[in-house]
Amino acid sequence: MIPAENLRRFRNAAPFWLSLSLIPVAVFSAGMGGYWALLLPLWAWWLFTLLDAILGLNLENADPQTPDADLFWYRLITMIWFLVQFAVIYGMIYYVTRASHLGWTEKLVLFFGVGVISGTVGIVYSHELMHQKNRLERWLGDLLLATVLYSHFRSEHLLVHHRHVGTPRDAVTARYNEAFHRFFTRVLRECPKSAWEAEKAMLGRRKLPVLHRSNPFWRYGALQMAAVALALAIGGWEGVVLFVVQAFSAVWQLELTNYVEHYGLTRKHLGDGKYEHVKPHHSWNAAHKATNWLMINLQRHSDHHYKPDRRFPLLQNYQETEAPQLPHGYPLMAFIAMIPPLWRRRMNPKVRAWRRQYYPEIEDWGAYKAGTLPLPRL
Repeated sequence: MIPAENLRRFRNAAPFWLSLSLIPVAVFSAGMGGYWALLLPLWAWWLFTLLDAILGLNLENADPQTPDADLFWYRLITMIWFLVQFAVIYGMIYYVTRASHLGWTEKLVLFFGVGVISGTVGIVYSHELMHQKNRLERWLGDLLLATVLYSHFRSEHLLVHHRHVGTPRDAVTARYNEAFHRFFTRVLRECPKSAWEAEKAMLGRRKLPVLHRSNPFWRYGALQMAAVALALAIGGWEGVVLFVVQAFSAVWQLELTNYVEHYGLTRKHLGDGKYEHVKPHHSWNAAHKATNWLMINLQRHSDHHYKPDRRFPLLQNYQETEAPQLPHGYPLMAFIAMIPPLWRRRMNPKVRAWRRQYYPEIEDWGAYKAGTLPLPRL
């Protein structure tokens, strides 16, 4: 176990700052144009996948009782990221809309790459921030989500996903045999509604109307409108189009990650709308070192669901006997997920093995696979 005193040193947190390497890559790509516009996705996905193959797995655990005061250098990268991302998105809009050497194809590819920064890194950091009790961190999480036009994710994730993961009420638990492209369109349709209904229910329990000023959807809407308005002011309608492209790219990457994290894993229905408690084996895990640096230990997903407010450097690794393991890190698994036949060939046998290991008593998985079991109680 890594002792708390070791976590105070910057050198131990430094690998998690590798996300900053994406910034000069974005600037270089925009300046060069041409095929260099593809460099950002290659850097974020394939470089870190290569590093995973070279560096292997990280199975070490930090002392989970480490106080926040000892995690300064880990927390700092997540807290400065909004300023970094803000500067990259709007700085790129300013530059690209005035760059004569860039054609429309190059601009679109570049902003797809900017979405790699705001999705693979930014949304992951906002996810870390929204789970904290500190008001500043939660606000920074909201600001990051506004820059990708996905503010409802906070409500959906905190009030729906964590409570109902592995049940038919959780849209982002991908069903067995459900292709990513179908999953993606379903999530885009269902999650805003489920987030709204969750906030409505919260207000109802406080005897408040749904349009009360404390409904966070007012904040979500205002922040998102401000984000789009700034893109318009800096780059005109071209700037708005590019802003939306990076937002869509970021959301697409988020939902690819959601798809990978829980594919085919369901909680046992106990009857009468009751489900077993969430356990470590209800999330796919990966211990690949480099990707966990880039995505601040998001791949230690079982422990995140066990302790949602546990800060990322303290998330614990689970062995294969405790939770299912992915064969590769998230970037490579996400690429495989985009090719449904390849994904099914790779993952369906693992889901079936998972069922035999944890639920040998269940003989008929039809209702679980179709998502037709009774909805869990609210």
